[in-house]
Amino acid sequence: MFSYRRTPELPTREEALTGRAEPLFGLPAVHTVLGNPLAGPYPAHLQVADFGLGCFWGAERKFWQAPGVWTTLAGYQGGFTENPTYEEVCSGGTGHTEVVRVVFDPSLVSYEALLKLFWESHDPTQGFRQGNDVGTQYRSALYTHSPAAQATAEASREAYQRVLTASGYGTITTAVLPASERPFWPAEAYHQQYLDRNINGYCGIGGTGVACPIGVAEAPSTDG
Repeated sequence: MFSYRRTPELPTREEALTGRAEPLFGLPAVHTVLGNPLAGPYPAHLQVADFGLGCFWGAERKFWQAPGVWTTLAGYQGGFTENPTYEEVCSGGTGHTEVVRVVFDPSLVSYEALLKLFWESHDPTQGFRQGNDVGTQYRSALYTHSPAAQATAEASREAYQRVLTASGYGTITTAVLPASERPFWPAEAYHQQYLDRNINGYCGIGGTGVACPIGVAEAPSTDG
C-alpha cells in the first residue's frame, strides 16, 4: 500500500485525473465469506453505509465479521475521477479515499454499532495517513445515505472527540459527508475480501484503544 506523492495533498476538481465512463474491470459475483452478492441493487430491508478508515483490506474484514452485515466491498469514494484504478488513487491524483461499503440489516445491527466499530478500529486524528500508510487515500471519512445517518454520524464524531480529548488525543479529522454527491467506485477484484483469500496479508489499521460511546448521551463529560 503506497502513495506516489511525498507530501499528501488533495487535488482540485480541475487538477484531478480525468477517469473514464466505464470501469476497466469487473466485480466477483458474491462475497467470499458472507456468500451474498457484492453489487446492488440490494434487498429493500437492508441499509448501506460507507466507511473510510485506512487500508481497505483490514477495514473490510472488521466489518464482514460484524453480526448483521449482509455484504461488504472495497472501493474508492470522495474524489473526482470516474471509475478510478488503484494505481490512480494511490498517485494522489483522484482525490478518493479507500472505503468499505457495508450493507447491513438494521434489525440485526444498528448504524450506531457500526459507527462504534469504525471509530475504535482506527485513529481518526491522523489526517492523510493511518499508521505507516501515508497518502490522501488513507484519510478517515464517513459517507452517509440519509439525513438521519448524517446527524447520527456527526453526533458520534462529537461524542468520540470528547473521550479522545480526555485521553490526550488531538482533533478528529474525519470528514462526514453525504454519499449522494460522492459516488462509490468499486475496487478491483483482487482487493475484494483480500484478507480472506490472503490470510497472512497486510493489515495496516489499528485503533487508539479508546472506547467509543454509542450515542452522545453516553459520552463522559470533560468539563470541570
